Amino acid sequence: MDYMSLVAQRYSCKRYDPRPVPEEILTQILEAGRLAPTAKNLQEQKIYVIRSAEGLAKVDTVTPCRYGAPVVVMVAFDKDTVYTYPGGVYNSGAEGAAIVATHMLLAAQALGVNSCWLNCFDPDNAAKVFGLPENERVLMLLDLGYAAEGAGPLANHGKRKPLSETVKEL
Repeated sequence: MDYMSLVAQRYSCKRYDPRPVPEEILTQILEAGRLAPTAKNLQEQKIYVIRSAEGLAKVDTVTPCRYGAPVVVMVAFDKDTVYTYPGGVYNSGAEGAAIVATHMLLAAQALGVNSCWLNCFDPDNAAKVFGLPENERVLMLLDLGYAAEGAGPLANHGKRKPLSETVKEL
C-alpha cells in the first residue's frame, strides 16, 4: 500500500476484538517508534507496553477510551533529556514523543493493526497510577489491536478542511 492510501485509510478504532497482537508485529511497531527522529537525536521518549490484565485494568481507571484494545502503548518523555529551544521557554519533549507515537500509529496501520490515539485522560494521574519516575511526562496512550466486526471510522472521519483553509504562504 502506498503512503497516501495508508494515511487516508487509517482511522481511530473505537471497538476491538480480543485477539492479541503477535509479538513480532508489536516489535515492528515499537521499532518504527525507535527509528523516529527527535530533536538533536536525544531520543527522550519512554515507551511502556501495557497488555497484562492488571496493566489494562489500570488503563481503564485513567481513561474510558481503551475500547477493549488488548495492547496499550503509553508514550512519555524524559523532561530532563530534552532540547530547549532558543529563548529558553519551549522544549522538544512533547514534539519528540508525538513524532514517535505517530510513527508507531502509522506502522500499525501498515501492518494491519488498528489503533486509536488517546488523549482523554489526565497525564499526571496516569504517571502516578503506573508509578513512572518523577522526570517522565506522559504524552499519550495508543490503543493497538484488531477492529471488532462492524467497527469502522466515525461518520466525520473523511471530512477535512481544504488546504486553502489550513495552509498559508508567507
